[in-house]
Amino acid sequence: QVQVVESGGGLVQPGGSLRLSCAASGFTLEYNNIAWFRQAPGKEREGVSCLSSSDGRTYYPDSVKGRFTISRDNAKNTVYLQMDSLKPEDTAVYYCAAGGGLCITETADYWGQGTQVTVSS
Repeated sequence: QVQVVESGGGLVQPGGSLRLSCAASGFTLEYNNIAWFRQAPGKEREGVSCLSSSDGRTYYPDSVKGRFTISRDNAKNTVYLQMDSLKPEDTAVYYCAAGGGLCITETADYWGQGTQVTVSS
């Protein structure tokens, strides 16, 4: 079955860290652009990171630059999102996506089901 499955969400205090995982099955992440998105209640979906398969470049919006890091473990066919110095405004459902026109567009071949991240004291 071709899918991506996120894990690692939870409740964390402001200033804390979380690492999200996105495990792929049925296809190889290494050959696909990979992105993380988030969506908070009442807000539009926002891309928070992208990793290009062609040159390894990474992309982040200003809202998370310097705090979030995307990485990939080819042996585990898994991509990670390390989130540090978390803020309450980072609270959202986080989604992993792969393939399609990611890093240029928000079109993807595969989407995960999402994992909730809540930043609160």
